[in-house]
Amino acid sequence: MAAPAMEGAAGTALRSVLSKVQMALDRSGRSPEQVRVVAVSKTKPVSAIRQLYDAGHRVFGENYVQELLEKAPQLPADIEWHFIGNLQSNKVKALLAGVSNLDMVESVDDEKIATHLDRAVANLGRKALKVLVQVNTSGEESKHGVEPSGCVELAKHVMLGCPNLVFAGLMTIGMLDYSSTPENFKTLCKCRTEVCDALSIPEEQCELSMGMSADFEQAIEMKSTNVRVGSAIFGPREYPKKDKSK
Repeated sequence: MAAPAMEGAAGTALRSVLSKVQMALDRSGRSPEQVRVVAVSKTKPVSAIRQLYDAGHRVFGENYVQELLEKAPQLPADIEWHFIGNLQSNKVKALLAGVSNLDMVESVDDEKIATHLDRAVANLGRKALKVLVQVNTSGEESKHGVEPSGCVELAKHVMLGCPNLVFAGLMTIGMLDYSSTPENFKTLCKCRTEVCDALSIPEEQCELSMGMSADFEQAIEMKSTNVRVGSAIFGPREYPKKDKSK
C-alpha cells in the first residue's frame, strides 16, 4: 500500500489514512491486498481528486449521480469509480452510459434496482457490473438497505436472476452519526455467512463494505474488505451556502 510522494492537504491525509489502514491490518493479521480504500470525493472538486490520482490512488466513490457524471469525464479513464449513494431507477441508464469506468455499485437495496441495472448493462453492451447488496444493519428508517432477514433473497436475485451483474458482496452504512457500532459490523458478518451458505460460495469471495472515516480501523479489524473514507482524506464536506436574502 506504499504510495509515492504526495503534496497538498488531501495527499498528506491519504498518507495518514493508509498508515492507519496498515496498522489495523497488522493488528488483525491480514495482508494489504485484502482491503480496498475508496476515497469518497462527495462535494469535492476535480482538482482534489486529481491530486490523489497523481499520488497513485485509483479508487474513488461518489454519492450522487449528477456529481459523478460531471466529474468522471474530467478525470483519467483508469480510475475505478464506486457509486455508493441511493440510486433511483430513472438515473440508472444515465449513470451507466455516462461513466464507462464505473467499477461497482455498492448500494443495491432491492430487486427493482438490481433488475434495472441488469437490463441497462445489457442494453449498453457493457461488461458485467459488480454490485454489493446494501443491508440496513442499524434498523434506522432514515437508512436505505434491505433488512438483514432479506439479504439472502436479494443476493440470490442478483446472482441468479441478473446475468449482467456480478454479486460481489454486502455493504452497510451504519449508525446515524456515521460511526458504526460493532453490532452493525457483526450483523453484516452474520449476513455474509448466511448468504454464502445459501449460495454455496466461499466467504472470501463475498466482500464486506463497512467502515468510514470515523471507524475504518475497527471495521478492518472486523474483516471489512472495502472502507469508504471521505472527510478523513478530503476534509469536511462543502455544501453550497443558501442565500438567506431570498
